[in-house]
Amino acid sequence: MPSISVVMPAHNEEANIGPMIESALEVFSPLTTDLEVVVVADGSRDRTPEIVRSYAAKHSNVRLIEHPRNLGYGAALFSGFTAARKEWIFMTDSDRQFDLAEVHKLMPHTTSADLIIGYRAPRRDPLLRRLYGWGWNFLVTLLFGYTARDVDCAFKLFKREILDHITIQSRGAMFSTEFLVRAKRAGYKSVQVPVTHLPRRAGKQSGARLDVVTRAFRELVRVRLALWRE
Repeated sequence: MPSISVVMPAHNEEANIGPMIESALEVFSPLTTDLEVVVVADGSRDRTPEIVRSYAAKHSNVRLIEHPRNLGYGAALFSGFTAARKEWIFMTDSDRQFDLAEVHKLMPHTTSADLIIGYRAPRRDPLLRRLYGWGWNFLVTLLFGYTARDVDCAFKLFKREILDHITIQSRGAMFSTEFLVRAKRAGYKSVQVPVTHLPRRAGKQSGARLDVVTRAFRELVRVRLALWRE
């Protein structure tokens, strides 16, 4: 591979972020000579930023971006993506629910696709999260047409140049959906690959919170209206 940026949003992930950084360095270092790991601490109130700084002090290719307050999942991804400097971006969450070594499943498709999308097979979340996920994917397909079987799977590899040709306005949980919808409309080629999903080992999930869900639906309506006008 040429150069790769590994982007990981993190909100109160002090129990997970250290092992995630170590895994990213171990898995991706043999794949490229030009690697950076970008962690976005999105208003974390625990030791997440402090832990990332300790790794950055030892590894020049580990970088911390810190939001002074919690701005949302999409805002964290946006900060990480815009700060990424390499030709390819790999995005994942910081909760250790994915095996980063499975990026090898995505790599062979980089010669024929601009965007390689993982899908959780099967998804190892609590029942309520899985029901929300099924309903969200159904609604996205209904409103935008088929985009991906698992739009919110945080295991994606894509060309950095895509971000230069699309504008993503969402900053909440709608961010990943808008990214995929706009990349497809812009003509970028994608392929989907099954990846292993693991139960969360530590920390708390926030995706099912009422404020997060409400914001996602507001952004969903706004994006749909915006695309109709374009």
